[in-house]
Amino acid sequence: MRIASNQFHITMSTSLQAATARVEKVLTQMAYGQRVLLPSDDPISSVRLARLDREEAALRQYRDNVGSLMSRQRQSESILDSISNDMLQLQDLLLFAADGSNSSADVNAVSGSLESLRDSVLAFANTRDQEGRYLFSGTASLSPTISFDPAAAPGARYTFTGNTQQQMVVVGEGITQPANTSLDDLAAMLNQLDLTIVDLSAPGVNLSDPGVRGRLVATTDLADATFDRLGERIARLGGQQALLNNLDGAHANISLSNRQAALTLGQLDYGDATVKLQAYNTSLQATQKAYAKITAFSLFDVI
Repeated sequence: MRIASNQFHITMSTSLQAATARVEKVLTQMAYGQRVLLPSDDPISSVRLARLDREEAALRQYRDNVGSLMSRQRQSESILDSISNDMLQLQDLLLFAADGSNSSADVNAVSGSLESLRDSVLAFANTRDQEGRYLFSGTASLSPTISFDPAAAPGARYTFTGNTQQQMVVVGEGITQPANTSLDDLAAMLNQLDLTIVDLSAPGVNLSDPGVRGRLVATTDLADATFDRLGERIARLGGQQALLNNLDGAHANISLSNRQAALTLGQLDYGDATVKLQAYNTSLQATQKAYAKITAFSLFDVI
């Protein structure tokens, strides 16, 4: 059978290109350490790897959300602890002021300490995060948690200007957790405390006065209730952080499992690749030699 010269060159060129492509593919696989470089290399494994990549991306986002949420909750817990400490001191001072054996001068001195604690509680309640958003204002995080109006009468100067809506954060597939804690009940306590401070700071204050005594008792009761609610919030934050910590551990385990599965599916077997590379190189070299030898033939060689 005769083969035209141009057909021979085309056939040999195609064979050389195919052999070179096989060598280059193995070299690229060895460079990246990956068996599957294109979907056509292994369609089934490619689909599985794509699914693992999507799941891994989701897990990274979940873990980022968990980290940010835990950081915010730790900050909130720290602030609530500080408010609780102020409330403990406030309760002690109110009990001291209620002691009928104290002189009016002693009670006047207590009012100064109560003012400092009132202002401290207000400052803590209006804490902002690094972005300038109020921690305890619900979803109205650009508004102060508690606003103070110095022109208003005592007992009406403090107003809760946030809301009680929750900022929900996605921390897992179908799992959300609140990112904020509202202090909606604190303004009422500050207003009640404000009235008592006015009473106790008056010269010659008489604790036997029914009005003064009634407001002092009401303030003490409200301070106790506020302290209890702060404790409940702190406990809730602690429970949420424990849950988030466990969830983050679960995400980490799943991520590790996914990475191991991806390695199994896509990682290159260097031993097998080396054998293939040697075979492809041998084939390429043989083809090149055959091509060179055949093209060197001439009809004049047989004349």
